[in-house]
Amino acid sequence: MGPIPSHFAFIMDGNRRYAKKGNLKLGAGHRAGFESLISILKYCYELGVKYVTIYAFSIDNFKRRPDEVKDLMDLMLEKIDELLKEESMAKQYGIRVYFIGNLKLLSENVRIAAEKVMRATANNTKCTLLICLAYTSRDEILHAVQDSCKNKWEEIQPLSFWKATNGGIQEIDDCKKMNGVTPHGFQEFQKDEVDESQATAASANCSGLIREVGGVDTENSMVMHAVHTSYEDQAVMANRTGHGVAPIEESEKMQGECSMIKLVDIEKYMYMAVAPEPDILVRSSGETRLSNFLLWQSSNCLLYSPDALWPEIGLWHLVWAILDFQRNHSYLEKKKKQL
Repeated sequence: MGPIPSHFAFIMDGNRRYAKKGNLKLGAGHRAGFESLISILKYCYELGVKYVTIYAFSIDNFKRRPDEVKDLMDLMLEKIDELLKEESMAKQYGIRVYFIGNLKLLSENVRIAAEKVMRATANNTKCTLLICLAYTSRDEILHAVQDSCKNKWEEIQPLSFWKATNGGIQEIDDCKKMNGVTPHGFQEFQKDEVDESQATAASANCSGLIREVGGVDTENSMVMHAVHTSYEDQAVMANRTGHGVAPIEESEKMQGECSMIKLVDIEKYMYMAVAPEPDILVRSSGETRLSNFLLWQSSNCLLYSPDALWPEIGLWHLVWAILDFQRNHSYLEKKKKQL
């Protein structure tokens, strides 16, 4: 025997096939699937599972027929509102609810209801339910990369001001060497401090150089214009912010350390950063595809694909998944340590 898994993830597949198989309306299949979900959640929490993640609605599902999307959103809104009731399962089991995904893609009433549930359950600590809504893993990864790049850029920007005096003139020196021209007055600014008047003078000198070089070499003129703008902005900012001068080598070293985006930087901006990686990922109906679900987080979890359609999933399927996890637990832990 091994431990009870901490985190179950479910792809609830087969609701439409269940409705077709039973000659039911399409909406009846989704409602039957929701009833099955409630039963599975209760079993999970009573067995000691701390986290449950469900794939409720993919971004790709918006491509379905408009009437089906509307029915799903109406059902979603109805069930989200039920989570706020005093006798709800969230109250009974002390469940904190997160809605995971690109929530701005949802209709306003569904998004507001989801945000209300997250606020209402924020102090629950016994269990966690993560509902992936308007979610795909690719969208999650894109969001995380964009946010980590933005954060790194904000870290690097202040460091560029450290080179406002030394660094700005160093760039100009490099450029003037390329053109073989020594602009008048640059040597005067290689001091410990830069004030507004010096920045203005530097701007005038650099502008003159640009005019001189521009008639000879258009490409170099463009480079000098960029250097001039950079130097003027950095010199003035150094005076206003009080950063002063730092050695070029030190500044470049610090910028190099900050500019490297690491794995942890991306992971902390993932939608799923609020939960550990899943131990078991279950997809009903016998399908073995992940369908753009938890691609980043599922590299070391056990995959289980029972043939039963989602409304047919019950306690024994859950027990079998747990037993399979316990049987493979030592192997899975060994694989994690190798990473």
